[in-house]
Amino acid sequence: MQRIKNITRTRAQESSAAIERLYITMRHLFNRGFYKPMGVSGETLREALLSLRPEIYGSIAEEKAELNGLLYVIERLPIGIEECRFINLTSDEGYSKSHFKAIIPPKRRRNCYRIDEEQMNVEITRGRSDIYDILTHLTFIFIESHKIKNRVLVDDSGELTRDWIKLEQVILQGKKLNLVEREKAISHVSNILGRTFAEVTDIYDAFATQEAPDRFLHVIYWLGKLAIEEALGGPKRAITFSPILRERLGHHIHGEIWADNIKAVLKQNGLLQRPIHIISANMHSVMNSIYAPYVHKAKYKDKADFIIYEDLSKSGNNEIRNKVEEYALKNGMIAMPDTSGTNIDVQIFDSAKIDFAKSAFPTANLKDDNKPVIIVMDYAFGEQAYETIDELLKPYKESGTKTFVNVESVSIMGKAGILEGNKGDIMIPSAHINEGTGDNYPFENELKPEMFEGQGIPVYSGPMVTVLGTSLQNKDLLKFFNQSTWGVIGLEMEGAYYQKAVQSASKIRKSINPDVKVRYAYYASDNPLETGSTLASGGLGTTGVKPTYLITIKILEQIFNIK
Repeated sequence: MQRIKNITRTRAQESSAAIERLYITMRHLFNRGFYKPMGVSGETLREALLSLRPEIYGSIAEEKAELNGLLYVIERLPIGIEECRFINLTSDEGYSKSHFKAIIPPKRRRNCYRIDEEQMNVEITRGRSDIYDILTHLTFIFIESHKIKNRVLVDDSGELTRDWIKLEQVILQGKKLNLVEREKAISHVSNILGRTFAEVTDIYDAFATQEAPDRFLHVIYWLGKLAIEEALGGPKRAITFSPILRERLGHHIHGEIWADNIKAVLKQNGLLQRPIHIISANMHSVMNSIYAPYVHKAKYKDKADFIIYEDLSKSGNNEIRNKVEEYALKNGMIAMPDTSGTNIDVQIFDSAKIDFAKSAFPTANLKDDNKPVIIVMDYAFGEQAYETIDELLKPYKESGTKTFVNVESVSIMGKAGILEGNKGDIMIPSAHINEGTGDNYPFENELKPEMFEGQGIPVYSGPMVTVLGTSLQNKDLLKFFNQSTWGVIGLEMEGAYYQKAVQSASKIRKSINPDVKVRYAYYASDNPLETGSTLASGGLGTTGVKPTYLITIKILEQIFNIK
């Protein structure tokens, strides 16, 4: 038994070292300004990722292709990036004012621009975490591209397998395939990927778009094509970082603009010196929790509020969602779509304009002369959480005057990976541990596990680890975090950065109340320790609706002083 423990710990240490190598190498390559992913400069990244073998990338270290991991990555990269030899990471440098059309990946909000047949520009406006995220994903697809090359390139003379030649013929025809043609192509591709016909068929449609129903074939073909040409002495793929990005990174440029916009709107509406409560959440749960039960009381008479929330969460129900938003905008809500480049939208709720008798909180107990203002900010991304909250908690400067923001609480509600329970369970952290740095942030959480009892949802409490990227997680390392004296219950990407900003503003800079209240709660989107339950296995569906709204309601009950 002791021997098994030692082996596991050694693997955890290897994984930790691999993450550290990835982190250091990415920073080095960024400072250098460019690198070739399949050349010597990219070798350390490839070796570290293969050593780490993240759960989300499944069979990355095996000869066969990893299909679920490829889908996860492709959904977070711009359409067409597999065709590009040159990928240029830039700051916001004015492409939005050009003829180039922005390409926004379906599962990751970032503006990308196809410059020509060979080049894709990707805007980085959310800090280093955005760079770590995209470089990890790119390293994965380059590794997968060389698996394809190794299976179809017979020898150095350039001779190719029959399966590859047949796939190329299908791609060059450029037409929509009928069922027979598609299944013939899948047969050839399954051989190329080392996967069964059934495995490829099962995932095929998940890659499809309305314009490109056979996109899966195109992705595989172009990944292989560029790797083959590179192996035969053709031009090598390259990743570059623009000089402006390298100059701007870390200077909170977008976060400062974002925060100043919010404070300006607060001042224009006479809200700047009222009690402020900041909530990091999505753009629907706070609005729906306050207004939806009243707006739709006739339609959902005698039904539980969570039925309303489930219906509001279903795609295609725009009409009932729009009714709630229209009512909210007339009854205390101000919408602020992002214009700063952070991709973080904002809603401001003035509780003085909410008729609580016509809301889901009729027993709200607020002082008439000093009613709270709620700022709801959409989810930040990794280190961006520090940049945005740090700027928001600073005093508002205008015309030589400085106004301190009366922040009474900061609440963080989001989804995270769980290490003890299942998808949809709730986690209440007692501390955030920053992976790779040794920094840790204990705090007094205003949300308690007992507040969620009796709701039919398991609740876990303990420290949580803030990771460099969800796509870097390794089972051995996570087991160590969970089973060692750390006792970690889950992992997410922003908690330590939020708390770092709150502590520096309240304890060091004294720009906000030193007794500011903090609330953290997460619901489980995945369990990376369970095969088939990682983020690559798909979304939560309606499983996440009840915990999302339960957490939101508990936060609002405290803000509205409901006993």
